[in-house]
Amino acid sequence: MTLGLPKTSIFFKDGDFNLIYGDSFILLKKLKSKSVDIIFADPPYFLSGNGITCHAGQMVSVKKAEWDEEIDVNEKLKFNRKWIRLCKRVLKDDGTIWISGTMHNIYTIGVALEMEGFKIINNITWRKLNPPPNIACRAFTHSTESILWAKKDDKKSKYLFNYELMKEINGGKQMKDVWEISMTKPSEKKHGKHPTQKPLELLERIILASTREGDVVLDPFNGSGTSGIAANKLRRKYIGIDNVIEYLEVSKKRYLDLNNKGRD
Repeated sequence: MTLGLPKTSIFFKDGDFNLIYGDSFILLKKLKSKSVDIIFADPPYFLSGNGITCHAGQMVSVKKAEWDEEIDVNEKLKFNRKWIRLCKRVLKDDGTIWISGTMHNIYTIGVALEMEGFKIINNITWRKLNPPPNIACRAFTHSTESILWAKKDDKKSKYLFNYELMKEINGGKQMKDVWEISMTKPSEKKHGKHPTQKPLELLERIILASTREGDVVLDPFNGSGTSGIAANKLRRKYIGIDNVIEYLEVSKKRYLDLNNKGRD
């Protein structure tokens, strides 16, 4: 798989598994047009502030990192439109994009998708089977996240949906748009943690639903690389971009562990 990126941007490459270091807003412009089959993105939620939440039974701050600081709604929309526009260029005409988020960002993402020429196929609700309690007791416990699945808004676009496989996974019944999956297992964090790491089961289902073996999966916000690990397990090609070396290192360790090519 030829990426067309500067060698200095390649953090790690092994076969068709690629981890890229740098700014997605710059690097997405350099990738070949219409070269990606699906995109999974878990962009900033913009929820970090002075609030508190519960983690492992302890009261902790919701402040995750500088990249997750609160911004106003106009800035959110501008940010989301920008990266979605860049992703659209590299996505094949029959490809699809999956974007996860919470109430803090998912509504501006939905608007941004439509403004940038996408049509939403499904709004998946991920119901967490083991959510942390609401310590403040001033609202209902936050136990869900949304995942928007969209295609280019073109009537000629024939996107892939592995309907029969999803039905088989669901015990012979049509799979609904509410997915009950536990939060990320501790075993998936043994090489390091990311504040918004998604469970491997969730990414495997997304990739199985909308790709074939050998397809190219792109994640412009790689994080700890769960999308890449799922893609590699399922024999898909992978491009993950992140501007934090620490997260790319975690992704590399997870890949090497999965393929028995290295240990801590």
